[in-house]
Amino acid sequence: MECLLGLLKVRVVRGVHLAICDPLTHSSDPYVVLRHGQQKVKSSIKYRTCNPEWNEELTLSITNMMNPVKIELFDHDTFTKDDSMGNAEFCILNFVEIAKQDLSDVPDGTVMKSILPEKGGNCLATESHITWKDGKVSQDIVLKLRNTETGELVLHLSWVNIPGVAR
Repeated sequence: MECLLGLLKVRVVRGVHLAICDPLTHSSDPYVVLRHGQQKVKSSIKYRTCNPEWNEELTLSITNMMNPVKIELFDHDTFTKDDSMGNAEFCILNFVEIAKQDLSDVPDGTVMKSILPEKGGNCLATESHITWKDGKVSQDIVLKLRNTETGELVLHLSWVNIPGVAR
């Protein structure tokens, strides 16, 4: 049995220029699915938009920081199978390693690590910073969706330590 390291809170902020899957309405009905290991969590559906605003927090229990978080976007269809709108993934290794440190002496607002987009290596659309702010480790991420013509997904990560779990 794997031991719980902590909780990763993923705020699905918004989608930007997502694919049009419903030609009649010139829009889509997107929702986001996050997977980590055997866990799967899902956002709500945002109807008739290619630029959805979710601002929804989804929580994953992290037991293995080597596994990436995998993301799929779908267009909700009432009578047929939901259409894929692309996918992405991001590594949480650096984020969890920093979150597990004792940061009590680190000044507020400190950028702990910057992660650059790598062509073929990660899905980052822009540089991303892991930051220590207001007593929390957090990271803003913009992901470029794969297997689709267009679209980005904006996320905000934060870490929750579990009392009694060793750092």
